[in-house]
Amino acid sequence: MSEDVEDLLAEIETMDLDALRDLWRGRFGVPPKLRSEPILRMLLAWRLQAGTYGGLDPATRRALARTGPVQREGRGLGIGARLTRHWKGREVTVIVEEAGFRWEGQLFASLSAAATSIAGSRWNGPRFFGLRDG
Repeated sequence: MSEDVEDLLAEIETMDLDALRDLWRGRFGVPPKLRSEPILRMLLAWRLQAGTYGGLDPATRRALARTGPVQREGRGLGIGARLTRHWKGREVTVIVEEAGFRWEGQLFASLSAAATSIAGSRWNGPRFFGLRDG
């Protein structure tokens, strides 16, 4: 059985997005709403390998459980933190609140949603505000 999975993993590397979604649909049901071939490839490969060889070992599961829930990036800065950036000739400031990120009176659930609204196109919020390299 492991040889079949190895062959399928090699085949996945050559598939386009539609083929990846079809394979997912045939094996696991409705595919994730991703548009990224590399990410869908990795998710599909993980699911196939975990199904054949087993998923995470108990020690890893316990370690992950101890890390707690995932926090949205930017929240760790603390309530009241101000993120400022110059964008297209003006200074924009987003304030971290308990319920999200506030810009010009509007509350956004994520820093990326705020950055997208500011820029008028899709942006990664932490990258937009210089919290990440790149």
